[in-house]
Amino acid sequence: MDLAGKNIGYALTGSFCTFRTTINEMENLVKMGANVFPILSFNSYQLDTKFGKAEDFIQEIEDLTGNKIIHTIQAAEPIGPKKMFDVLIVAPCSGNTIAKLSYDIIDTPVTMAVKSQLRVDRPVVIGISTNNGLSGAAENIGRLLNRRNYYFVPFKQDNPITKPRSIVCDFKYIVKTLEYALEGEQIGPILL
Repeated sequence: MDLAGKNIGYALTGSFCTFRTTINEMENLVKMGANVFPILSFNSYQLDTKFGKAEDFIQEIEDLTGNKIIHTIQAAEPIGPKKMFDVLIVAPCSGNTIAKLSYDIIDTPVTMAVKSQLRVDRPVVIGISTNNGLSGAAENIGRLLNRRNYYFVPFKQDNPITKPRSIVCDFKYIVKTLEYALEGEQIGPILL
């Protein structure tokens, strides 16, 4: 499937160590001709970390996509009713955001974007990145795997020796996962 001309919402949550990788994938989508609309969680939009300053990421993402970042609940709410996106991806999707989505807690721009997208029966792609994916977050991941319109970027253990419960999506599968999701299918295998 050609992603040129597709409107793709691209949300980032607080797994800051993967921001560089996910921004590179965002750039690939732009180069393919997709219209990419960035969405950042409150923390992603505001926090400086050892991985970079928030204002630098904001500037880079807005320059790359040519679109202002959606960073408030109010700005995310019309996504569904206006049918703004053909597909919405959340990558990285933290364990915190997975938990909120699994319990339908809508209190951030990203969770509102997902709720709004699902409201009109459109696909949501999850690119998970969490240190507790094989412990506390596992139950929440399982819930979302069994819900309609959620599609997962294939994932694997991050580092089984030093972080035995950590999982992260393989970002190189984002494009293919988006293509499958637009056809209503889950790419497989999910576990790498």
